[in-house]
Amino acid sequence: MAETKTVVHLMRHGEVYNPDGILYGRLPGFRLSDLGQKMAERVADHLADHDVRAVVASPLQRAQETAAPIASRHDLEVATDERLIEAANFFEGKKFSVGDGVLKRPAVWFKLWNPMKPSWGEPYKEQVKRMHAALHDAAQLAPGHEVVLVSHQLPIWISRLAAENRSFLHDPRKRECTLASLTSFEFIGGRITAVRYSEPAKDLLPVKNTKKFVAGA
Repeated sequence: MAETKTVVHLMRHGEVYNPDGILYGRLPGFRLSDLGQKMAERVADHLADHDVRAVVASPLQRAQETAAPIASRHDLEVATDERLIEAANFFEGKKFSVGDGVLKRPAVWFKLWNPMKPSWGEPYKEQVKRMHAALHDAAQLAPGHEVVLVSHQLPIWISRLAAENRSFLHDPRKRECTLASLTSFEFIGGRITAVRYSEPAKDLLPVKNTKKFVAGA
């Protein structure tokens, strides 16, 4: 008899209203932009005919707002899981672009010495520990069905790297985790057996600004 397959979708929130271009991290009060709301609705439409039995989100406003239309489509309430929160970051609240941000200040360069840990924020291993615990709990919450967890780019990406036994060392600009994307973990027998990636709101993504990089989301 074949074992039951359960799918847990790790969704990144939609675009955030951030006119000052700062690394907002875990700061409160950062809501979705109008485009971000459209992204959330697009993914809700995409998942409307899926067998979603639970929707869980990071406590941050942008994640809660992204989760709301998905939960509504399935007559569910949005649950909150602190383990899905954004990664802690030393540069939170600051501009983090090259040339006009905090990186032009030599006094903070010491925080960048170890990209493997990383030295400027929550260790990757700790992110994996909490995120994978949330993933496994979600799979047990609705065996044989689907669950949506709304989180943030770095924790999602690191969770995927860990599941695929890949190095944590990476270029942030090359993370395959766009706004409102789905990184879907398939579970069979309590184990992650496959990871799939999709971008239901791809046509809504803003044009990339190649002149500067703002970290975190």
